[in-house]
Amino acid sequence: MESRQEIRLVVFDWAGTTVDYGSSAPVAVFERVFTEAGIALTREEINGPMGMDKKTHIRSLLSLDTARSQWKEKYGRCWDEEDVERLYAAFEDELYRVAAEYSSPIAGTVEAVEELRKMGIAIGSTTGYTSEMMKQVAPAAEKYGYKPDCIVTPDVTGAGRPTPFMMYECMRRLNVYPPCAVVKAGDTITDIREGKNGGAWSIGILTGSNLLGLTKEEYETMGQEELAQRKEEAKKRYMEAGADMVIDSIRDLPQAIREINRRMQEEKKDECVL
Repeated sequence: MESRQEIRLVVFDWAGTTVDYGSSAPVAVFERVFTEAGIALTREEINGPMGMDKKTHIRSLLSLDTARSQWKEKYGRCWDEEDVERLYAAFEDELYRVAAEYSSPIAGTVEAVEELRKMGIAIGSTTGYTSEMMKQVAPAAEKYGYKPDCIVTPDVTGAGRPTPFMMYECMRRLNVYPPCAVVKAGDTITDIREGKNGGAWSIGILTGSNLLGLTKEEYETMGQEELAQRKEEAKKRYMEAGADMVIDSIRDLPQAIREINRRMQEEKKDECVL
């Protein structure tokens, strides 16, 4: 068998990692849907479960103390699965309508992907969106120059993040094995756990990330000292979740992968012999 101790596949997250700076589309839609249901949530609360499939995300938000108390006060009872389904239907309808508008790649994405492909690396993507949603957003991103080799959604595998099954499906479709030949790159804690749960390398990205929690305008106008502090806090959270690396921008990913390749060559990991 061929022995190649190097990365051969990068599996990106979608919103907040490669397109849609700060995951603006799902954040805006979650805020709108919950506001219409009479539940006021902060952006930080909405961002907390980001990266999960959207029904799980809704359950997580409804389970917050603030949401639970507001729900009981408004409806006189606890929420149930019928409420989850109703909120999800409203979320899906609204996101399906607007998501394509948020499909321009984050700065550096197209260039980084081009460099990765020149390195012989395949490009996969996993997401919390459904396959129907991706029929809207993927073609829009492609018009801007970003097209992964495969995209896997939770409805395809029957399980979303932090399970690794979507990442494994990318590996299956692109014929890449073992997991240590894979990098999972994302902008949420759930992305990091997806990679680590699957035995892959996990890299957290700061700029444009949901975890940093800033819009593009906020990022560009924030004072350097405060921005550096926010990045340090986000980096700490990534590392606590098990990230192997944290990079400032997606532009830094090719060099990060070269460093991983160097580490694997030095360590001569038996499990990385293909």
